[in-house]
Amino acid sequence: MNSTLPSHTQTQLEFDPASKPPPQPSPDGTRRRFVVHSDKDDYDYVAQRQTAKPTNTLESTAHLVKGCLGGGILGIHEAYMKTGIWTALFTTFLFAFYIAYCIHMLVAAAQTLYKRLHVTEMSYPDLAEASVETGPFTCLKKYSKFFRYVVDATICIDLFGACCVYEIIIAKTIKELIENSTGMVDNDLNMLRLYIFALLVPVLLLCMITTLKYLAPFSLVADVFIVACVVATVYYGLQKAPDISTVPAWKSGIGFFEFCGIVVFGMEGVGVSLPIENNMKDPTKFPLVLGAGMSVVVTFLSLVGFFGYWGFGEETISPVTLNFPKEVFPTVLQCLMGIMIFITFALNFWAPFNLVWFYISKKHNTDTHWIWERVYRAAFVVLITIIAIAFPNIGNLMGLLGAFSLSNIGFIFPALINTLVIWENPGLGKWKWRLWKNMFVLALGVLLFIAGTYSNLKGLIQNL
Repeated sequence: MNSTLPSHTQTQLEFDPASKPPPQPSPDGTRRRFVVHSDKDDYDYVAQRQTAKPTNTLESTAHLVKGCLGGGILGIHEAYMKTGIWTALFTTFLFAFYIAYCIHMLVAAAQTLYKRLHVTEMSYPDLAEASVETGPFTCLKKYSKFFRYVVDATICIDLFGACCVYEIIIAKTIKELIENSTGMVDNDLNMLRLYIFALLVPVLLLCMITTLKYLAPFSLVADVFIVACVVATVYYGLQKAPDISTVPAWKSGIGFFEFCGIVVFGMEGVGVSLPIENNMKDPTKFPLVLGAGMSVVVTFLSLVGFFGYWGFGEETISPVTLNFPKEVFPTVLQCLMGIMIFITFALNFWAPFNLVWFYISKKHNTDTHWIWERVYRAAFVVLITIIAIAFPNIGNLMGLLGAFSLSNIGFIFPALINTLVIWENPGLGKWKWRLWKNMFVLALGVLLFIAGTYSNLKGLIQNL
């Protein structure tokens, strides 16, 4: 999912693209065995780390903000429209706390296992596998590898799905620019599908680039556009904003769960949390990084959501840049945003494809890897385009990804992993309060998974 404009939950942060592949099994493909050491063996994982370019607290905070903020910010205003402005604003801050706490649980579990297993770092799939393999339940140990694969698959679904969202955003931006320049106004989804189909060849050629070193610089430029988008939304939204009392504070339960999926999609950063912690000069300061980073993320997201809905009203569309007036600066910003999303599409595609390629490459002779990799790249791009054509509704697609994928890797899995890690040491606490607390976190994740998936999937089907 790090981090560029569209990579909101990318599974690694590109500090050094050549040395930081996505989380995957050990290179030899054998089953990794985790050895539990005695608590009496004092192991300082911070001192044992050999990080070539460690990041300080400020740099790590910036990476977290980049990792959390992605294409979801361009559609958050539509999520506010679905549930009501004050309900959405209040719930956005609740979700920021919920997401931050779940990330904290995941990283805390990882740091506990570093000391217990005498390892210096772990990826998310590593942590998932180790938590089951070294956990308190013997009957579950044989499923440790399966849990790893489930985490891998969920991450891939989320990131490939995000690519669908970005392809739709690019197509809608091009459609708006062309139709307004010719005096056309066409809201037909079939016309939008034609624009998405027209993007197939350019995106296909872009994703044939197999190294990130040519694309990574665009990540920094994308961050500038994110800030420009936030400022422009507040400015143009206030120009059109009606009396705030006329804006609905609450709408419906279905709309609320659609909103929940989108807001999770827009700010979830669990995929980048462990890579950031693994590269920190002082990983014990990660809670400080998490608090500062999530504060920036929730501020940006709530500004775009609140002023985007308040200013552009019930007719607001995604991405938010399409609601700006037809003037020189907004038009230039739309063009630049479309170009940047197009270029960084390849960055977002790189992470899940590398993960999938690790597994499928074993089925082919190494001498033919160069051709097979490009065949599979083309196949995945075609599949992404087909899905985008079939479901061109950005809001519901983001909501579905947030509810289906991110509720698992962001809420449910961290609660399960943390419970397995703390079960025996430090224990469940008086009246098993740690267990009840984790079960509450897990229950909220399951509720979002079921209700959010249902409501957003229903919305997608209705718009076919």
